[in-house]
Amino acid sequence: MPLALVTGGSRGIGRAIAERLARDGSDIAFIYRRDAKAAAEVEAAVRARGRSATALRADLGAPAEVAAALDRLGDTPVDFFVANAAATAFRPLLEMKPHHLEKTYAITIGAFLQIVQRIAPRMPPSGRIVTISGMDTHRYVAGHGILASAKAALEALTRYLAVELGPRGITVNAVNPGYVETDSVAMYLADEAGRKAFFEEIEGATPLRALGQPEEVAALVAFLCSADAAWMQGQVLYLDGGVFLHAPGHSVRWWRQTGRWPR
Repeated sequence: MPLALVTGGSRGIGRAIAERLARDGSDIAFIYRRDAKAAAEVEAAVRARGRSATALRADLGAPAEVAAALDRLGDTPVDFFVANAAATAFRPLLEMKPHHLEKTYAITIGAFLQIVQRIAPRMPPSGRIVTISGMDTHRYVAGHGILASAKAALEALTRYLAVELGPRGITVNAVNPGYVETDSVAMYLADEAGRKAFFEEIEGATPLRALGQPEEVAALVAFLCSADAAWMQGQVLYLDGGVFLHAPGHSVRWWRQTGRWPR
């Protein structure tokens, strides 16, 4: 059976990806940082589908821990690698400290490249690498400056690895989701009323009138890991419900004049 490795696989989009790839027939290994209970739930969900599950606890900002986690996989080839994990301090750039920058890049870039360097030599010709980017790479999102720059660098590495690994038959692509309804999104909003208002505003500004769901991101990742995507290489695929199809100035003027978003 193919083996899929997912970072940040204990919750949200990462969990949905792990469970979807298990549904499609892959054994799963996933890296998580601290929530052992959530990790155990993912293991149980994967095993319920008849696939093996290995939870690997590691701080992706610590290279020694990443190496130890990968050691647990032994010489087993990794068929699919999904780089989903990210962490940062959500502050204006002028308030960022050096350790915030170091941690963000260590997790998003350093750990990613460390893992690729370790597993790519043993990947089969049908190997797949998928990176999860973010809409803050091409639109301003308050407090996301450092994370956005790291994710933009991740997209650049995706393109470079696509060229370097392509001759081996390994595909490397990125998924850039829009607003996806996850616990991590909700926790940034102060209260239930604030969350409700935020989600209603985003839904109203999105042509499909809905936030994305983790399972929808997982479905696109599953496609990129499939044989049907064998000729897709070095691409960044946007999955945002069309939220950025509106010209911002036009939408704001319309809202001020009518009290509602363009329909």
